[in-house]
Amino acid sequence: AMRELRVALLACAELLPGADDRRVDAHELDEQMEALVPAFQEEGMKIEAVLWQNILDQAESFDLVLPLLVWDYVEGSNHQLFLSTMEKVEEKTLLRNSLETLRWNGNKRYLEELQRKGAPVIPSITVQQVSTENITAAFQTLGASKLVIKPLVGANAWRQVLYTKGEKFPTQEELPPCEAMIQPFIENVQREGEYSFVYFNGQYSHAVKKLPKSGDYRIQSSYGGFETSYDPSAEEKELGAKILGMLELSIPLYARVDLIRGDDGDLKLIEIELIEPYLYLPYATTHNHLNSAALMFAKHVRALLDSVGDNK
Repeated sequence: AMRELRVALLACAELLPGADDRRVDAHELDEQMEALVPAFQEEGMKIEAVLWQNILDQAESFDLVLPLLVWDYVEGSNHQLFLSTMEKVEEKTLLRNSLETLRWNGNKRYLEELQRKGAPVIPSITVQQVSTENITAAFQTLGASKLVIKPLVGANAWRQVLYTKGEKFPTQEELPPCEAMIQPFIENVQREGEYSFVYFNGQYSHAVKKLPKSGDYRIQSSYGGFETSYDPSAEEKELGAKILGMLELSIPLYARVDLIRGDDGDLKLIEIELIEPYLYLPYATTHNHLNSAALMFAKHVRALLDSVGDNK
């Protein structure tokens, strides 16, 4: 009989069942597993959640490692630990997205690279450290009266500031600790929210529209944001695929392309999530009791493992 193919879905401690204080968004792990387990089973694979700090001892017993739920990798010194752990994992088994991709995507400077290649990126200024001087200059350069200031390495709106011209300047504790990106605030976000398009191996799967709660601009569920399904036009789906095609990396196994509609009516890229994107699987359709996005993902994983198996 053929050995069962095993896939590890890496997660952070507070997401795993049985944690002392499970995160407020821990249901998202349960939800993903409910969709992924049967879909991967359908394709002859077993997927299981593993604490990311524990993967090294068992990496060899998995055919593939997916760091999809390592939602604490940016906290404190975790980022370096996460990358060095993934580097060791890649020596032992298959890692997707690849270490090269995780490194590239971990610093938002990649947006500058994509902008040079013609991607419709929101205009951004990168600074080593936020100061009253470079913020004053940014208002001028970007022609905006409200700015969003984000850390170059950071997730989930951590140490992100919305700053309006003339307001009291944010404290060092509120601002990004070091390198930061400054962007004009797009007013339309409060009305229309943000879009996330999910792709597996470059193939469009599904999309959601994420809206902030009234009066806020952050769309994360932990800030009261909520989502609805969204059916993009063929042109919009194509835009996401085109942006992914600009990467100088191999096509990522999973990708989430986050976009907002500019005040000019066109979609603009906020970021591409290639490390640990939440995949919004509940917003995909269901066929024969299987989640169609989870099944598309499983089929691409199976094809990848088969092609690697053929080369062994």
